[in-house]
Amino acid sequence: MADQPGSEDEPRLLSGGNPQIARGDGPGPVARYLAAMPGWKGAVGVRVDALVSRLVPDARRAVRWNSPFYGVDGQGWFLTMHCFNRYVKVSFLNGVSLEPEPPVAGKDPTTRSLHVHEKDTLDEAALERWILQAAAIPGERIF
Repeated sequence: MADQPGSEDEPRLLSGGNPQIARGDGPGPVARYLAAMPGWKGAVGVRVDALVSRLVPDARRAVRWNSPFYGVDGQGWFLTMHCFNRYVKVSFLNGVSLEPEPPVAGKDPTTRSLHVHEKDTLDEAALERWILQAAAIPGERIF
């Protein structure tokens, strides 16, 4: 039934509220992820996606490990998002190369992130600068 959580029409939410979306390439799987982001987190995801669409019109999209990825053909992946209980993590895969660096260090020494909480005002000017810079440099070839 379409109204049961975990059905094809309504993805199951994993711990932290991250949508479980099947691996896939292209805008379809990313659109399904964005639509499944719970509550206020969905607005953050849609806004980040819209910024990437406007600033990097030919950006590649994919879902891996229940997260959307954005990349440039031939250069690799530059951005990903993931839902946690209290925030949306927007990660720049080569974030240490950005000026200024996004504020949060990651497990990977080259990744830098921005944590967007429910009451935060999204700094779109900073996101735009980071997206443009990240799309212009070689990204990660993780898949």
